[in-house]
Amino acid sequence: MSRTRTYRCLNCLEHTVSREFDTSHLSVTCPNCDSFERFVNEAVYQRFQSFEESPPPEFEWNRLDKMEKLVVAERLVRSTKTLADFEIVDSGAPDEGADSESGESPALK
Repeated sequence: MSRTRTYRCLNCLEHTVSREFDTSHLSVTCPNCDSFERFVNEAVYQRFQSFEESPPPEFEWNRLDKMEKLVVAERLVRSTKTLADFEIVDSGAPDEGADSESGESPALK
């Protein structure tokens, strides 16, 4: 018997779909919000949410944008990586967030 995985719409965060394969995300049209969106693996979403609610003290979680946070959560859940394997690299931007000229945010290394 195959194990099903749940994936959550990143736009509305309400609709989920189940599939019998394991991947980091799907891109499908959400029947709830009618948007062609990324549906993220539920385990990845749960890790992302737990860090949003209680950021890890040893990692500058709040400096990352949403997609960078999802990448970190995905790598933590779906590989053997730990937070120690990630480093936030300044892109030359002021401490206030995105670089006003390039629009870049801190990058992961």
